[in-house]
Amino acid sequence: MPSGPEFVADPYGFYAELRRSRPVHFVRFRNGLYAWLITRYADARLVLSDPRFSKDPGHAPSDWREAGRGKPLEDRSGLGAHLLTFDPPEHTRLRGVVAGFFQRRRLAAKLGGVIEETVEMLLARMATADEVDLIERFAAPMQATVICEMLGIPAAHRADFGRWCDDVVISRGTGGEARVAAMGKLVEYITGIVEEKAAAPGDDVISALADPDGELTRDEVVPMIFLLLVAGYETTINLVGNGMLALMRNPGQLSLLRGRPDLLETAIEELLRYDSVTEFSTWRFTLEPVRIADTVIPAGQPVLVALAAANRDPDAFADPDRLDLQRADNAHLSFGHGVHYCVGAALARLEGRIAIGGLIRAFPEMALAVRPEELEWKSSLTVRGPVRLPVRLRSR
Repeated sequence: MPSGPEFVADPYGFYAELRRSRPVHFVRFRNGLYAWLITRYADARLVLSDPRFSKDPGHAPSDWREAGRGKPLEDRSGLGAHLLTFDPPEHTRLRGVVAGFFQRRRLAAKLGGVIEETVEMLLARMATADEVDLIERFAAPMQATVICEMLGIPAAHRADFGRWCDDVVISRGTGGEARVAAMGKLVEYITGIVEEKAAAPGDDVISALADPDGELTRDEVVPMIFLLLVAGYETTINLVGNGMLALMRNPGQLSLLRGRPDLLETAIEELLRYDSVTEFSTWRFTLEPVRIADTVIPAGQPVLVALAAANRDPDAFADPDRLDLQRADNAHLSFGHGVHYCVGAALARLEGRIAIGGLIRAFPEMALAVRPEELEWKSSLTVRGPVRLPVRLRSR
C-alpha cells in the first residue's frame, strides 16, 4: 500500500487502477496491520451493510490482533469495547441512546444559532488579515466550539481538546507516543467531567449520558463521549478544509456557488463525494468466506472499504473526477452506509453549509496562498484533509 506524501495528497489515480484491475486488493500497512481493500462502489455498499462482515475485532486473526503495538485492537484505544466494535443488537442499543441528539430538526433548533454566531465571529476576526491558515483560524476553532457546546465541555478546555483530537487521529511520525498520551488525557478528562455532570447535570449531551438512571453503564459512557468528540471534531474540519480547497481549485464551480447560494445543500454533498472526509471505513471482519467480484475473502479476515475510491467509481457517478455542484442523485459513501452510517452526519452537513456559505460570502476573492502540491496532508487511516490551508483573503 503506498504511503508517501504524493499518494496521501492524491490517491485517486492509484484507486482508479485498483478498481479496474484489483477491486479486492490485499494490502499491508507499515505498522504490521493488513486488510482486504474494497474499492468499487457496489462492493463497498455490500460490505458496509452485509451482516457477514462484523465490527467485533474478536473475529480477527490472532496475528492481526497482535500487530502494531503488540496489543489486541480492542485495547489499543484504551477504551475497551465501544460503539464501533459492536454488531446488532448491542450496537443498535448503544446507537439508539445517542441518535436522538443528532436529529436534523433538533440540531437546527439547538445548535443552528450557535454555529451561525461562531462562524460570524471567526469571519470578523479574519477580516483584517491578508492571509490566514483556514484550518487554524476558522475550521478548527469553529468545530471545537460547536462540538464542545453540544457535549457540555467548558470553553476554557476547548483548545486542549482540539490538540488532543488531532494527536489521536493523525500520525506525526512519533511512533504513536503523541497518540497514546492524547488518549490518556482525553479519557482522564472525560472521566472527570462525567462524574461532575452526574452530580450536577446541565442541558447537554454529557449530562444526559452520565445520568445514573440512564440507559448506559458507567463503563459505556466514557467510550461513547470519546467517540462523539473525536469523530465529530475531525470530520467537520475536513469537510470545510477539503471543500474550500476543492472550490478554490475549481473556480468555475466556486463562481457558480457564489451566484447560486440555493445550491449549498447539493454542493455540500458533492464536496463530500469529491474528496471524502474519511478515506477508509472502520475495520470489519468476515464471519464466513465471502465472494466479492472474483475474490473469495476467507473467514476471519480484516476488511477495509476505501470510501474515497468508491466515491470516484465511474459505474456509480458520471465523470466522477469532475467537481459538479449540481450533481443529482449523489449517494456518496463518505458517511458510510447501513446500520453503522455516521450518527453525526446531519451535524456535519449543517456546519458545512453554514461555514462554507459564510466563507464564500465574506471573502469573494479568497484564493489558495500556496501551490496545491505544497500542502501537507494528514497521515491517518481514518481521516482525509490538509494539515494547514493557507489562503489569501483578497487579491493582490
